[in-house]
Amino acid sequence: MNKTIFSTGILFGGLAVVLGAFGAHGLKEVLSEEALASYTTGVTYQMYHALVLLILSGVTKIQEKNKKLIYGVFTVGVLLFSFSIYLLATNSLTSFDFKAIGFITPVGGLLLIAGWILLGFRYYKEKY
Repeated sequence: MNKTIFSTGILFGGLAVVLGAFGAHGLKEVLSEEALASYTTGVTYQMYHALVLLILSGVTKIQEKNKKLIYGVFTVGVLLFSFSIYLLATNSLTSFDFKAIGFITPVGGLLLIAGWILLGFRYYKEKY
């Protein structure tokens, strides 16, 4: 499981760098400042959680079944939160109206918050 968690952290981190560079250079001229700021928020949160996954993979104090739960909550949270923001921020560039999926952004945010709570709870609850 630790290899999967670490690999996901690497994937999310690498994608955050690529998407951040794309936003800063490729989208700068075609998005409004507000949309670009929103896009940047998605990249930032994705990178934070990539780093958390890298750290989680090496934490030995949390049982594997609990790591798996924390990993799942963080991963789904990043996918719903950051990736919905990318779609919403670039909505003006497509013919599809991504505003219909706007409700999943706060769901993703709640999952990220839940992941942090689980991480803290499980870390401090362990006895060894």
